[in-house]
Amino acid sequence: MKSRIRIIAAVLVVGAVGLGMWFWLTAGRESTDDAQVDAPVTQIAARVGGTITKVAVSDNQRVEAGDVLVELDRRDFEVAVDKVRAELADAEASAIAARSNVPITSTTAASNVTTARGSIVQAQGGVAAAERELDAARARLTTAQARVREAEATAAKAARDVERLRGLLAKDEVSQQQFDTLVAAADAQKAGLDSARSQVAEAEAGIRVAESKVVQARAGAEQAHAELQAAETAPQQVSMTKARAAAADARVQQARANLAQAELNLQYATVKAPARGVISKKSLNPGQVVQPGQPLLALVQLDEVWVTANFKETQLRDMRAGQRATFKVDALGGRSFSGKVDSIAGATGARFSLLPPENATGNFVKIVQRVPVKIVLDSGQDPEHLLRPGLSVTPTVYTN
Repeated sequence: MKSRIRIIAAVLVVGAVGLGMWFWLTAGRESTDDAQVDAPVTQIAARVGGTITKVAVSDNQRVEAGDVLVELDRRDFEVAVDKVRAELADAEASAIAARSNVPITSTTAASNVTTARGSIVQAQGGVAAAERELDAARARLTTAQARVREAEATAAKAARDVERLRGLLAKDEVSQQQFDTLVAAADAQKAGLDSARSQVAEAEAGIRVAESKVVQARAGAEQAHAELQAAETAPQQVSMTKARAAAADARVQQARANLAQAELNLQYATVKAPARGVISKKSLNPGQVVQPGQPLLALVQLDEVWVTANFKETQLRDMRAGQRATFKVDALGGRSFSGKVDSIAGATGARFSLLPPENATGNFVKIVQRVPVKIVLDSGQDPEHLLRPGLSVTPTVYTN
């Protein structure tokens, strides 16, 4: 009986010691088997469309940054570059011509204003001279008309005298010589009347000529005013010329941008590796036609691997960034690597799933959530790049 009690007591002591050792060994650390290796995986896509002429890599091949991966047919892009260069040359020539028109337009406009103002002064002088000539013609007409009236009165008196002497001549009361003298004087007065009347007609013709000169001079003055108004639009003409020059310069900038884009497209015809890594998921062959944005292959950057460990939310109480961590890799026979906690995700993994759970229906069942924790490796831990994305690991974070 006593021996049995001793055995039971010994078993209890051993169990207590073992339990204490287990608590001591696991205190201040958190582990999980829901973890895997991650690394940047870049999907290499075509930025331009075309026909593949050369595939310079194969699956699982290591490449360096800048290595040529795929080449597209460059001929279409070279033709596009030549075309845009010609358009740029044409735009630059047009811009030069437009800019040279600005000073020419400014000088011509200023000269036109000066000339138009001089023409107005000359036209106004011509109008004044024509009006003075018209006034003189009218004065001559008035004088001629007065002479006609005077000549008519004189001729009428001479005719009456002739008729009076004609009766006296029949009675022999006046001599024939006196009568002939009076008749000659009457004829002279009549001739003077005809001359005065011709002077009136000449004066009227002079008025018509003077009036036509006035009309012509006023028309010239109006034309000069119109030319001055047109010349005074010089600022607008200069502004329009400057606007055309600015538009030509803008077309040059547009052509240069088109040339830069065409040269970029020519460069994009050669697809290069953006970083060092391993080629994966190659799905292309020479002769294949690809479209812009079409995935061609994947580049796995093994220089920047880390571990994504999905810890339970109950394990995060004492976990902080910067804490020491280790992890074992199943694919490498449990080989251990060291690192540290880089960061803790801002949400649980379920929140990033394609169909996140919705617990607003009233059927909530409490489930322990897992939060992704990023663990980065210490430098020099994987010089041979044995860690590959997706490998299962068992990390342990030391929280004390």
